[in-house]
Amino acid sequence: MSTENTSGFNTRAIHAGQAFEPHTGAVVPPVHFSTTYAQDGIGGLRNGYEYGRGTNPTRDSLQEQLAALESGRHGLTFGSGLAAEDAIIRAVLRPGDHIVLGNDAYGGTYRLISRVFGDWGITHTAVDMGDAEAVRGAVAAHGAKLVWLETPSNPMMKIADVAAIAEISHAAGALLVVDNTLASPYLQQPLTMGADVVVHSTTKYIGGHSDVVGGAVVTSDDELAEKIGFMQFAVGGVNGPMDAFLTTRGLKTLGVRMDRHSDNAEKVAAWLLGRPEVEKVLYPGLEEHPGHELAKRQMKRFGGMVSVQFVGGAAAARTVAEATRVFTLAESLGGIESLMNYPSEMTHASVKGTELAVPENLLRLSVGIEDAEDLIADLEQAFAKLA
Repeated sequence: MSTENTSGFNTRAIHAGQAFEPHTGAVVPPVHFSTTYAQDGIGGLRNGYEYGRGTNPTRDSLQEQLAALESGRHGLTFGSGLAAEDAIIRAVLRPGDHIVLGNDAYGGTYRLISRVFGDWGITHTAVDMGDAEAVRGAVAAHGAKLVWLETPSNPMMKIADVAAIAEISHAAGALLVVDNTLASPYLQQPLTMGADVVVHSTTKYIGGHSDVVGGAVVTSDDELAEKIGFMQFAVGGVNGPMDAFLTTRGLKTLGVRMDRHSDNAEKVAAWLLGRPEVEKVLYPGLEEHPGHELAKRQMKRFGGMVSVQFVGGAAAARTVAEATRVFTLAESLGGIESLMNYPSEMTHASVKGTELAVPENLLRLSVGIEDAEDLIADLEQAFAKLA
């Protein structure tokens, strides 16, 4: 069936790149494990397939599916989100170039930019992406070639204006990359707001089941797609066929999962807001959130991520993190199960001591799709340990 962008999101999620297998009629395409492909004479490739690092039918199906959901023309998938980010930076920057990124960027992104590409001669400036004039000033001052944006940001849940930052970037001759991991393409499609490239850790909401690591890049720019595709092939950070299949399977239910994640997160955030132990709840679905109105304009819903800061400081945050029973203390986010994270010592330990350091009294909650009443009861018994 046709899966053009006029089709609904869930229709595209289920059908884009997922044509039935023509020989048997199997409605789920097979997983292609072959590393190499028979040629019809030297150079006679069948449908362009030659070697598994370059092309694989299962990976191609996922790439088509992702492009359709992000309203882009080209999808490229990788072995991890950081491999996807690495391919973008290698493809478009050279020593001496400059990146402007958020001052609360994901710790792994900051580590890649500062410690890997920093040694390669690429410099960076961190700014508050919620302050468009600060972004404009930093881009102009450094002649930035690349602007790197997360919205919502991880874990401070800041909201930035994608369209405004796209205008600022393009006016200065810079490209805008948006990390859309926390929102997912169901809630937000940055390419439609002017972004040049979207990047994902597909490990998170896209895969959705905490069982497969991966990354993706989506763009509608043919030249950028060719450059990033060359890095995918030449550097070889691709995802394997089984990982691609698992990601595709998870992606088909993204819409229904994100609705449930959002339902539960809204209930958890409202409960946290009324607790005396809580200093601040960071969730864009709350009217008190400074980015609430902007999030309403550029997101379908507000997502499943909630961060909370405690009156009792680091000790209180640690106590709650180690006392939950339904929420699991673990790295990562976006799975069907609820996870709790202490970013200062876990996901964002690499930015301790920098301007990107996460407050020590903060916990990040990846609210899963369990019964909301059970999640709140679990938090309540954990909070009781603070008495």
